[in-house]
Amino acid sequence: MALMATTVRTKLRRLIASASNRSNGSISISICRQLSSATEAAEAVGSRGVVGLGVFGLKDYEDYRRSLYGDITHKALLVDAAGTLLVPSQPMAQIYREIGEKYGVAYSEAEILNRYRRAYEQPWGGSRLRYVNDGRPFWQFIVSSSTGCSDSQYFEELYNYYTTEKAWHLCDPEAEKVFKAIRKAGVKLAVVSNFDTRLRPVLRALNCDHWFDAVAVSAEVEAEKPNPTIFLKACDLLGVKPEDAVHVGDDRRNDVWGARDAGCDAWLWGSDVHSFKEVAQRIGVKV
Repeated sequence: MALMATTVRTKLRRLIASASNRSNGSISISICRQLSSATEAAEAVGSRGVVGLGVFGLKDYEDYRRSLYGDITHKALLVDAAGTLLVPSQPMAQIYREIGEKYGVAYSEAEILNRYRRAYEQPWGGSRLRYVNDGRPFWQFIVSSSTGCSDSQYFEELYNYYTTEKAWHLCDPEAEKVFKAIRKAGVKLAVVSNFDTRLRPVLRALNCDHWFDAVAVSAEVEAEKPNPTIFLKACDLLGVKPEDAVHVGDDRRNDVWGARDAGCDAWLWGSDVHSFKEVAQRIGVKV
């Protein structure tokens, strides 16, 4: 068994060196991490006598984590807000048009959507941070660009609407039951979101703020996903190491790549996992 582990480690080191040489010495972070994790697993094969081999001749990743941590594979679960935990109750363009009609907005929903996308993709104020404090300057720009209406009363009504329970609903109806089971099992929970300071009132309006041990909001942390800083802040608030946390979100770049750059595990909502019950099962929590 020790000979097998040594052989696997040797092959992995050659893979790392080969990949580095092919890229003129600059191997990608993700590849390094995958190979590094596999190397650590090889150590486990040698020191623990683990059998049943998969990728790189090693066990499946989840089984590997269980071999290290037991039944519960992670000490913390980080959850994205918009698109994962909660979703808009009505399409954005529909709300912009319906509220805007009494203020003279005449654009169709399709045109509002197209103009919204163009505005949202533009650089904002020479900074990568869109959401600073309450995010009003940014959203005023988005609303006026999307609808052609700069009426302050229109903006205030629209802005305040997105702080109410009418604007949002929970993505998974079983979320409360699942999160209670996860916390009961000793796993800590945090929301990690690119959002302005309205997120906390939104969570309170949906009566789910008490489900979480911490909330890391980009407007407060002053770092937006995929910047690893926001994930590290969430782990710090929970008192866990990044490698002991898994993040779940619906955006591959912001959520998966960002979390992995911070050293966390990460699963893509709607692809790797489709419900919070499935998340709990993968962590090792029975619901």
